[in-house]
Amino acid sequence: MADRFFPNNMPGYADEGAPPPPAAAAAAAIPSTYSSSLHHLLSLPYPDLADRFLHAALHLKQKVVHETWDKRRRAAAAAGEAVGDFTLYTGALGTALLLFRAYLVTGDRADLATCAEIVAACDAASMGAEIATFICGRAGVCALGAVVAKHAGDEAGVAHYLSAFKEIKIHSKSPDELLYGRAGYLWACTFLNKHLGDNTIPPTTTDTVMRDIIRDGRTLSTIGCPLMYEWYGEKYWGAAHGLSGIMHVLLDMDLTKDDTECVKGTLRYMIQNRFPSGNYPVTEEDKHDRLVHWCHGAPGISLTLAKASQVFPEERFLEAIAEAAEVVWNRGLLKRVGICHGVSGNAYTFLALFRLTKKKEHLYRAKAFACFLLDRAKQLIADGIMHSGDEPYSLFEGQVGMAYLFLDMINPLDSRFPGYEL
Repeated sequence: MADRFFPNNMPGYADEGAPPPPAAAAAAAIPSTYSSSLHHLLSLPYPDLADRFLHAALHLKQKVVHETWDKRRRAAAAAGEAVGDFTLYTGALGTALLLFRAYLVTGDRADLATCAEIVAACDAASMGAEIATFICGRAGVCALGAVVAKHAGDEAGVAHYLSAFKEIKIHSKSPDELLYGRAGYLWACTFLNKHLGDNTIPPTTTDTVMRDIIRDGRTLSTIGCPLMYEWYGEKYWGAAHGLSGIMHVLLDMDLTKDDTECVKGTLRYMIQNRFPSGNYPVTEEDKHDRLVHWCHGAPGISLTLAKASQVFPEERFLEAIAEAAEVVWNRGLLKRVGICHGVSGNAYTFLALFRLTKKKEHLYRAKAFACFLLDRAKQLIADGIMHSGDEPYSLFEGQVGMAYLFLDMINPLDSRFPGYEL
């Protein structure tokens, strides 16, 4: 199991400006995790460190745009083809979202303009797509397109993308999970309502989809778990395909009292049946405490529990989040960079806890994971020790996620896991 992650030899907490560890301890730690250069980053005053994050993010952003847009656009034009992968997960829309985040941080309208160009290409490429979610489908293209057009002052663009969004149909046999199913469509609706105003997508649309999700969950409910779901025959628990992702979206819906109790009861069931370590199974039948990812395991589930703790102010939710955070700290320094199953995504556990509690210990741990990437990821990837993703310049698998995290570290209270936290 340890081959999935680096040993975390960083101090669990240290104040800015803390002296380095004793020479012998430092020397022992350098080969694995805690190098002297990493210690230097962690000891910087936060404004200085934020400048480092911004510089690294903008440099990486330029590289990503070159690799995923400039080069591929020229190749596609030469072949008379449209953009290939349009999705947020591994495709061009991930680059667009990074540019939009950079624009929100820096105010650089050149980033906004390039973002709009990429979304337009994704719009053309996603015509007729059957998947209707934010992360992997056409809903993400139309939702982001409308919000970007609003920021650009393009009223015609807003109208176009909203009209296209409202033409999207949810197939009667769609799954319920986040990446490919109903929950992913509902998240896109909520994203639009947050950024363009309540009732941009009316309750008559969202309530129908929500009721279908609740109905399916009750159909598969088990003793002690009021809602249960399957994806390809497996009862997943995680954020990407299972209970955690679906509950996360339902927490933003206008639920009846009975539905609210079902969501709360399902989350309680997950907490009661987690592993002794504080981690969570991949599936209902899973007995192996192994994955510590956003998609499967404590990181993604911790984000859902953080939201749930604001809706259901019960001590058990806060205790479960704290335990999950310890799992992420000890086993979440993965040998991958991305946000779906990498160090970048796992850092959001600590960012969510920092926003929730305002305790600087959680910000320190987010900073430690981000500084590890800033200090060591490039060399570890070059040495073949760390994996940059099957799509290395993508948002969910590759270095786009790392750049996004760096931008979110500049003002941690504004941080949100892309495509998951609103």
